Amino acid sequence: MTNVGAGAQRTVVPIEPSLLIAEAFDQAQVTELRHSVTSCAHAAGLSGQRLDDFVLAVNELITNAVRHGGGRGWLRLWRQSGEVFCEVSDHGRGISSQRLDDRSRPAADTAGGWGLWLARELSDSMAVESGANGTTVRIGTAATAPRHSVRHHRA
Repeated sequence: MTNVGAGAQRTVVPIEPSLLIAEAFDQAQVTELRHSVTSCAHAAGLSGQRLDDFVLAVNELITNAVRHGGGRGWLRLWRQSGEVFCEVSDHGRGISSQRLDDRSRPAADTAGGWGLWLARELSDSMAVESGANGTTVRIGTAATAPRHSVRHHRA
């Protein structure tokens, strides 16, 4: 049943956003997956420094999943409303709320702890859900640089 007249145009709204990658991974697939993310994110509209930043952020997330999340994970990459999103999930023990709340830059001489900080700095948005059954991190970046903001990276 529809209330659209016979001659009226219909608006079709996709139920699913434009899914580019949906793939499970482990250590052996990290490099190949990073190359796939690069190709798909570029095809979705990212280029130059924005593409490089996004791919580095995704690489940090998949590396974290392998190192801290049980040795494997799940990645989804999609484009929606002019943005490219990536979600990485794992089945590790989760991240403490204290660690998640700490948004300060790690000390220069710190060997670890850079992954989430870099992902947050290199993307336009980041959300984290973490608990005893694993962690899911979602980042997003506009396919074109937002006109109203200028991103500053601290050295």
